[in-house]
Amino acid sequence: MKHIGYIETDLPEKFGLPRQSGVVEELKGKIIFEPPYNVKEAFEGIEEYSHIWVLWEFSENIREEFSPTVRPPRLGGEVRKGVFATRSPFRPNPIGLSCVKLDRVEHTKAHGTVLHISGIDMKSGTPVYDIKPYIAYADSKPEASMSFAGKHLDDRVEVDFPAELLELIPEEKRTALIRLLEERPIPAYKTDSERIYGVSYAGFNVKFRVDGDTVFVTEIE
Repeated sequence: MKHIGYIETDLPEKFGLPRQSGVVEELKGKIIFEPPYNVKEAFEGIEEYSHIWVLWEFSENIREEFSPTVRPPRLGGEVRKGVFATRSPFRPNPIGLSCVKLDRVEHTKAHGTVLHISGIDMKSGTPVYDIKPYIAYADSKPEASMSFAGKHLDDRVEVDFPAELLELIPEEKRTALIRLLEERPIPAYKTDSERIYGVSYAGFNVKFRVDGDTVFVTEIE
């Protein structure tokens, strides 16, 4: 399999990434394609779709050994599930699959065709294997059961973001950051309310602590 391009986003690290695509719709990014895949002809008609599937590589989770079970963060990191019954990044083949919104198609001199997308769950630099149109009648199954994933759809927390710190973030990036923090970007089993975490976002290091159901932003670097 060949990499055909890579993702550019405001998130340079794994920590803080949404656990699923579309969860934070405000998170935006680009798909930059490598030659010869960046030619305009290869994308003819893609703007007629509102969403696309992106197949990509878990580039920081490539392992030689195989583990048949994993510990989903949504279950507190204490319950084991079969790897094929989860969306864990620790897989036999490091392939990710995300459905994202196609915001617009741009044809550039520097990179050829660039896709602007939103609802991302990949870090910047993530290699891309392929893209395919999302087709609602075939790809959407509203009646599908979702195991433990369906029980945690509304697991969001409050975000205490002091106004003087929020003003340090560019206005157009504030909503996405708040939504990202509402997803409680630490494993459920982390309960130390005094521990300070830091998530890299749009060139800033956003420091915070988590106390119960509230994320408290403490510093912006």
